[in-house]
Amino acid sequence: MRRAYYTLDVFASEPLAGNPLAVVLDTQGLDEARMQRIAREFNLAETVFVRDPRDPVNTAALRIFTPSRELPFAGHPTVGTAVLLAHLRARDMLRGQDVRVVLEEKVGPVVCVARHRRGEAMAAYFHLPKLPEFLDPAPDNATLAADLGLEESDIGFDAHRPAVYGAGTPNLFVPVKGLDALARVKPDRKHWGADGGPCVYLYTREVVDSGSHFHARMFASGWGIYEDPATGSAAAALAGALMAYEPPADGETMYLIEQGFEMGRPSQISLGLKVESGRLVDATIGGSVRLICEGTIDV
Repeated sequence: MRRAYYTLDVFASEPLAGNPLAVVLDTQGLDEARMQRIAREFNLAETVFVRDPRDPVNTAALRIFTPSRELPFAGHPTVGTAVLLAHLRARDMLRGQDVRVVLEEKVGPVVCVARHRRGEAMAAYFHLPKLPEFLDPAPDNATLAADLGLEESDIGFDAHRPAVYGAGTPNLFVPVKGLDALARVKPDRKHWGADGGPCVYLYTREVVDSGSHFHARMFASGWGIYEDPATGSAAAALAGALMAYEPPADGETMYLIEQGFEMGRPSQISLGLKVESGRLVDATIGGSVRLICEGTIDV
């Protein structure tokens, strides 16, 4: 059966940057095993399968697969699919106003807003369906340094310390001193993300672009992703670390996270935090999207 699909570059305003995504629209008759095999065929960080929503008030239901496993939630598939569905189903409306899209994922309904400003790339942001939470303490710095090919002195900056946070998927956050440490990482010393474990997400305050707040790298070979050029779900969970180590003042604060530069896939992820009485009450993830190609896959 021929099934329509699109590929998009997510968290990038220019094509051939950001995180590539495949979205399969015609999914009738596909079971979980078949979807996993198709995702392995595309061999991108994630492939999305769009289905009719369980609740007809919502836009669509999504199944999200890496080349080796299904995810309950992921950031760049959410942003990319929200933009694609708004573009395909409400193109004229999108030219004049923002379009609300609700996507059913295994983590729950995700409320998204797609937009297309004149002269700019299409873009979307979504509200986190689940606020980040502390999951586990991190291994000690000596163990982390050995697993990552770093020195103990490379780990940590300011008040930031390693810890595991999640907002749908688990992430081992490892703050490092600077870009030099990130360039020296040897992630193949450990099968990050294996057996349901967390991916490893390294970040530093030293950046390439002056407008960014953090520079990051993410590794999850156990998920079939050696390195990810842009990780929205990890950026979402980073909100938990920020609230623990450098909580912003009450109100709304926006952070720009750059990722993928070491891969030649520069990406920019917007993380918005809303804080009331010192407590995180809402967070958003957003970025630009470029439509790259469309076709059919005969499976």
